Amino acid sequence: MTDARKTQIRKQKNAYYHVVSRAVRRAWLYGEDVSTGQDYSHRKQWIVERIDLLSKNFAVDICAYAVMSNHYHIVLHIDFERSLTWSAEEVVLRWWQIFTPKWLKEDPEAENKGFHLKRLASDEEQVTLWRERLADLSWFMRCLNEPIARMANKEDGCTGRFWEGRFKSQLLLDSSALLTCMAYVDLNPVRAKMAETPEQSDYTSISARIETRQKLEHKHKPAALTPFAHNYKERLQKKLNNSNLLCLPIEQDEYLKLVDWTGGQIKEGKRGTIPPHLQPILQRLEINEAEWVDGVEHFGQRFYRVIGLIRHVITERIKQGKRWFKGQQAAKRLYQ
Repeated sequence: MTDARKTQIRKQKNAYYHVVSRAVRRAWLYGEDVSTGQDYSHRKQWIVERIDLLSKNFAVDICAYAVMSNHYHIVLHIDFERSLTWSAEEVVLRWWQIFTPKWLKEDPEAENKGFHLKRLASDEEQVTLWRERLADLSWFMRCLNEPIARMANKEDGCTGRFWEGRFKSQLLLDSSALLTCMAYVDLNPVRAKMAETPEQSDYTSISARIETRQKLEHKHKPAALTPFAHNYKERLQKKLNNSNLLCLPIEQDEYLKLVDWTGGQIKEGKRGTIPPHLQPILQRLEINEAEWVDGVEHFGQRFYRVIGLIRHVITERIKQGKRWFKGQQAAKRLYQ
């Protein structure tokens, strides 16, 4: 039996989630439909841009994403405590960025903007409601999916549902689950044979990370033998961590190397020995090295609502009053 949404999503608490939304009938409604030849690939950029807008205004960090031909994945962190640090006026301004009033759309520099801002900011009940919504997973997904559906239906000249029911969510209990899920999401195009390598995977967070790293490295690379060259890597890492893609449980370079190697193993279908320089990464997170590639490749089939080290899964199971969670055996194998 399907669990109630309120038991799947933690309200007003910090948490990590993996969410998936599919187009109706699993049709190619925002990719290239191989059966009709119709290309909707430009809609993928709609989704990426919408994710970027929402992550800048919600109390949400984007860990990973992949926009496929008929569905998309996002790994994100809901940071409710961050929303509590916003002033009332900041809450209103963030809400306006997503739900812009008609008068403000018509005149962004309206003289009465300050008046309306102060009036709404003084409404404590309304501000509290908006603050909670800006740190709520369901509202984040609603604000992502509904505008995309309206734009697509308008372009197609039709009405009706665009998305196949509500989004699916999985709760990630620890850094081990987060790393596995992120790698699974970032390598989706490689698994689907849509890309040869992670950097060729368009509309994914891994390609965005690599592109950002290359740009920053080229822009800020120090001249040889300068007094500042010794801390170049540290400064570059700081700039990368300040970008819109956060949540990494390990260093950026470590993650890129791990995903690149894992993608090669999945693409070739051979399970080589994990290189010595990557072994400590998995050991730190209590991940079984022998199960790593298989766990990433089949993540979607092995796990269900809750993912993490088995001791964390058991704790969550007791908290929710469950006798069992699908995926416990997979967790025992993958996480030591």
